[in-house]
Amino acid sequence: MKKYVIQRLALALITAFIILSLTYILVAALPIQGGGFGKEASMFAYYQEQVKLGYVFDFSSAQSGYGTELWSYLDSNNLQHFFYKRPILDLYFNWIKNIFTKWDWGRSTQIKLNASAMSVILQRLPVSLSLNIISVVISVPLGILLGIWAGLKKNTWIDHTISTVVMIFISIPSFVIITFLIWIFGYQLGWLPTQWPSTIMPTDYKVLGYIIPVFALSFGSVCGYTRFVRAELCEVMSSEYLLLARTKGLTKNQAIIRHALRNAFVPILPSILAEFIGVLGGSMILESIYGIPGIGFLYITALNLKDYSVLMVDMAVFTMIGLLAGIVLDLSYGFIDPRIRMGAKK
Repeated sequence: MKKYVIQRLALALITAFIILSLTYILVAALPIQGGGFGKEASMFAYYQEQVKLGYVFDFSSAQSGYGTELWSYLDSNNLQHFFYKRPILDLYFNWIKNIFTKWDWGRSTQIKLNASAMSVILQRLPVSLSLNIISVVISVPLGILLGIWAGLKKNTWIDHTISTVVMIFISIPSFVIITFLIWIFGYQLGWLPTQWPSTIMPTDYKVLGYIIPVFALSFGSVCGYTRFVRAELCEVMSSEYLLLARTKGLTKNQAIIRHALRNAFVPILPSILAEFIGVLGGSMILESIYGIPGIGFLYITALNLKDYSVLMVDMAVFTMIGLLAGIVLDLSYGFIDPRIRMGAKK
C-alpha cells in the first residue's frame, strides 16, 4: 500500500504539472490586459513588480520588436518607462521559477490590483468549501436513507414514488432549481435572501443566505445517492449468499443488517468523494447566480476580466482537489473491503 500511495502521489503531481503547464502556455498566448485598471501610481507599482518577477520588460524608449506596448509612464524623476510583455517561454519558465522559489503564483491585475493571486483565492476558498461540505452532510444521510427505504420496499408504491421523484429532480439542472428557489422563497414569500448577504449583514441573516444554495446543491446529490443505494441494495438482496444466511437461521432483519447493507456500502462510501468533487464543480454556476463570493464565482470573474494569474491559481485548486480526491477514492476501497488491496502483487 505504501508503494502504491507514493506512486499515485507522484503520478498526481506529474499530471497536475502537465495540466497546469499546458494551460499556462495557452493562457499566456492570450492578449494581456494592459492599462486602465487603476490609478497611475498603483499601476506603476504593479508593473514594477511584474518586471521583478520576470513577466514584463521595462524600456526607457518605445520598442518595435516586442509586440504591443502594455503601458507607458513618466515617473517622478522624469524617467520614461515603456512596458512590454515577455515571450511566452520566458513567462512560463519565470512562472515555474517563482512558484518553486517564492511560492508566488502571480499578481492580480483586475480583482485586487497587485495582490498575490494565491491570497485572493485563499480569501474565497472557505466560502465554497463550507457550502459544499454542508450540502454533502445533508445529502449523504438523506440520500442513503431514501435509497435503503426504496430498496427494502422494492416494487411497492413507496419504491415507485421515490423512484419517480428521483428521476424528476435528477433531470433538472441545479441552476434551474436555485432559480425557482430564489423566485419562490426570495421574491414571492420573502422568507430568504435573494442574493448572498454582504459582510455587514447580521449573523442570522447570513445563516439564512446558506439555505437556498445548499438546498440547490443537495437536490441532485440526494437523488444520485438514492438511486445508487437502491440499485446496490436490490442487487445484494437477490444474491445467493443472502439466501444462504437466511437458511442458516438469521431473520430477515439480521440478514439485511449484517450482510446486505454492509456489502452494499462497499461501492457507496467511496462514491461520496466523487460526489463531493462533482458538487464542487457544479457550484461554480450557482455561485454566479446567487452572488456567492467563492472560488467558483471567482473563476468566472477572473475569466471575464482577463485576470489570468487568479484564473491559473483557481484552476490549480480545482485540479489538485480532483486529483487528490481520486487518490483517496482508490485507497478507500482497500480500507472498506479487506479483500481489496491496492498495489498488491498478483
